[in-house]
Amino acid sequence: MAILFFVLPVVWIALTSFKSQAEVFSYPPVFVPEHINLRHYAGVLSGAGGQALRDSFIVAGSNALLSLVAGVPAAYAISRWRIGGQHFAMWILSIRMFPPVVSAIPLFLLFTNLQLLDTYLGLIIAYLTLNVPFVVWFMKSFFDDLPRDLEDAALVDGANRWQAFVRVVVPLAIPAIVSSGLLAFVFAWNEFLLALFLTRSAVKTLPIALSSLVGGHEILWGQIGALAVMAILPVVLLVMLLQRYVVRGLSLGAVEG
Repeated sequence: MAILFFVLPVVWIALTSFKSQAEVFSYPPVFVPEHINLRHYAGVLSGAGGQALRDSFIVAGSNALLSLVAGVPAAYAISRWRIGGQHFAMWILSIRMFPPVVSAIPLFLLFTNLQLLDTYLGLIIAYLTLNVPFVVWFMKSFFDDLPRDLEDAALVDGANRWQAFVRVVVPLAIPAIVSSGLLAFVFAWNEFLLALFLTRSAVKTLPIALSSLVGGHEILWGQIGALAVMAILPVVLLVMLLQRYVVRGLSLGAVEG
């Protein structure tokens, strides 16, 4: 029953994307369309949907990569040398606990002065302020549980600390790295509020494009369904491709706080 509660809306959205305009507004509602109609997908891709899909991949992909580049070494350093004290990681995570609306207006004013408004770089930086603390906390929990014996053996064999980290620790941490990177990607992919404040027309992510289909006089349900399917599919495919890493990363205690 619980599975049906979550799956049924997704199935309804997917089927709506293939309905004709008459079937979308018919009463009683038509669950399964009589014919497969791709007109809504064509309309979305020829409009703002194509740009939104591209911009979302650029912003979310860059954000996930940069969050890992900054967060994984920082988490390792905090775990091994207790930088900032025992509870420093929780202080970092507390930044992530603030709702985005708290930082939206200050970021808007700052990015306006720095001419970063409505740019890829500006939106990526805004998301990094939220994702890097999460990656640091996530990875620190993993490194805390990772035995130091292999690192010590590498140091005894002549490797320096950086070589031990890259050649020994990182390969062992791949499941946790993939898990945290995927979560950072999904956050940037789905985020709406900061994108609404910090972008206009040059950069438009999928949540913003979806909201633009709801007008004052008309709601384009067919195109909303098509764009929603386009937004869901990449995340589902990523999870399916990386499933074994994600399961291992979570089961190894990467989210123990």
